[in-house]
Amino acid sequence: MSLLAAAGLWGPPGLLLTFALHPALCLRPAPTSGPPHRDYCVLGAGPAGLQMAYFLQRAGRDYAVFERAPRPGSFFTRYPRHRKLISINKRHTGKANAEFNLRHDWNSLLSHDPRLLFRHYSSAYFPDAGDMVRYLDDFADRLGLHVLYNTTIAHVTLNKDRQAWNGHYFILTDQMGHAHRCSVLLVATGLSVPNQVDFPGSEYTEGYESVSVDPKDFEGQNVLILGRGNSAFETAENILGVTNFIHMLSRSRVRLSWATHYVGDLRAINNGLLDTYQLKSLDGLLESDLTDLAIVKDREGKFRVTLKFFLEEGNQSADAITLPQDDNDNFAMRVAYDRVIRCLGWNFDFSIFDKSLRLSSGGEFSKKYPLVKASYESKGSRGLFVLGTASHSVDYRKSAGGFIHGFRYTARAIHRLLEHRHHGVAWPSTEHPVSQLTSSIIRRINEASGLYQMFGVLADVVLLKENATAFEYLEELPVQMLAQLETITGRRARHGLFVINMEYGRNFSGPDKDVFFHDRSVGHTEDAWQSNFLHPVIYYYRHLPTEQEVRFRPADWALPRPTAIHHIVEDFLTDWTAPVGHILPLRRFLENCLDTDLRSFYAVIPTPNGGLELTTPRSSVLLSTNQDSQPPPPQPYFINGTLKGVEAPKWLQSVKHPDS
Repeated sequence: MSLLAAAGLWGPPGLLLTFALHPALCLRPAPTSGPPHRDYCVLGAGPAGLQMAYFLQRAGRDYAVFERAPRPGSFFTRYPRHRKLISINKRHTGKANAEFNLRHDWNSLLSHDPRLLFRHYSSAYFPDAGDMVRYLDDFADRLGLHVLYNTTIAHVTLNKDRQAWNGHYFILTDQMGHAHRCSVLLVATGLSVPNQVDFPGSEYTEGYESVSVDPKDFEGQNVLILGRGNSAFETAENILGVTNFIHMLSRSRVRLSWATHYVGDLRAINNGLLDTYQLKSLDGLLESDLTDLAIVKDREGKFRVTLKFFLEEGNQSADAITLPQDDNDNFAMRVAYDRVIRCLGWNFDFSIFDKSLRLSSGGEFSKKYPLVKASYESKGSRGLFVLGTASHSVDYRKSAGGFIHGFRYTARAIHRLLEHRHHGVAWPSTEHPVSQLTSSIIRRINEASGLYQMFGVLADVVLLKENATAFEYLEELPVQMLAQLETITGRRARHGLFVINMEYGRNFSGPDKDVFFHDRSVGHTEDAWQSNFLHPVIYYYRHLPTEQEVRFRPADWALPRPTAIHHIVEDFLTDWTAPVGHILPLRRFLENCLDTDLRSFYAVIPTPNGGLELTTPRSSVLLSTNQDSQPPPPQPYFINGTLKGVEAPKWLQSVKHPDS
């Protein structure tokens, strides 16, 4: 449905007047003889493109998805090369709550159709990539998404036009020379260009994208793999049992996902080479910058590693070039290699985008990812949004935004932003009396998948009404957009707010961290602020933070310094429903911030669908409301840098309690 056709369905009275007063919001241009126009164009029918298409279709918007292949998910028809995905497919959790189960389902897209859950497509914990292709095919077909297959967009540029809401339209030219015009461009093309490092002899390397996947081709060979990510270890795992040895070379140390808590780092399913290296079985890992090295070919067709400064211009013969072992007979890579395989990751394909779009600054990091804001909108072209894996620069090495179980939620956040910007539809919210504040927060931290997977990136926001008698609950707002909340959501934050975020301990994640150290778990509520594992953190602000406060927040803080802060103690079961350990401290924190009494609203009542409901206590779960008979209050907040008479950590000493 176009914007004009949908005008009568837009919502509250006065909205059309708003659009008349602010014509920049309107996407649809006046009729012209130019190329066919759509409000939204989506590039790519991979998971991110299909997810956005679903949201646009459900909202009745005018859109089309352009896909170069004859079916969706073309990346997964070829990659990963050895066909095993590393996104987990946990089919059983012991719970019936659909939202909770998505926390442990890393492959499903969001939809209203329960048939379109990935667990119906594979029983494997690490599924085959072919199952993903079949799943995406069904997702597009069953939902009737508007996808133009076999349509390769060869060039994207801007067409300046004063009629456009942002001063330009996007012009997409396909392989047949046909032009398509749109007001908003949503790029979901992923990372598809193999990363290559230019060094002498790099032409002798075989790429991950083309090297043989048949282990028989590596029987009895010496293999050097360049790279240290999952593609490198996946390649090594495939040939580990047939080679003489495998050496793996990279400029950085190995980063284990269970130490960094980043799913893009090395996963245990691929790390067999670490065993064989540390257990002295010939394989090994080495660190060096590839740009300092060179590869030369000897008379027997073997490959030798040398230093670049040993090379003489125009002479690539190993017989005439000094090798490191000539000076140091203990040089680690003095052996000859039969194969050198390049597994250096992927970059975004900038080639089809005109320079006028300013997607790249030319810097090293922007060669991998397009330049985007915290809203996932391009820094160089208003109205161009980047979705999916290519948008991962926002939370690179921090959260799950580069993977399906993360970007399905960032795509929804982008759609909500667009709905308000162009259609006057405010960010979805629910309104409740303040007596339900504790229960609303407890429910979300125990069930919400978006908060759980996009920790530190998407957060829930509670907007208090006047005199704190009621509140609005907004889900999964990009935390770095907090200062712009009123602009992007259409909601008012005039009487204070809470932000509910999920966080790891500040010193618990990193390639050099021992995450299995003794006493790593925090179990006492008074030590909740020292929790290491993922746990909820509630920030209270009397006023909406400014953009300057967000930008110049303390180092390693997800949010600006709050008026008050409360950590809910980590839980081994990630089940924050303990009446004394979790709910009571939270309730007391909220009471102190609001200067009100909420203590009769914290009993946990399981619901038939596997969820949780907190209501007035019943006899079966009754907790005493007599203040004298309750345990002493655990740590709900810091007051003047002091925690119940104990000095707070330095990074929190300037956080003030609202009563101070």
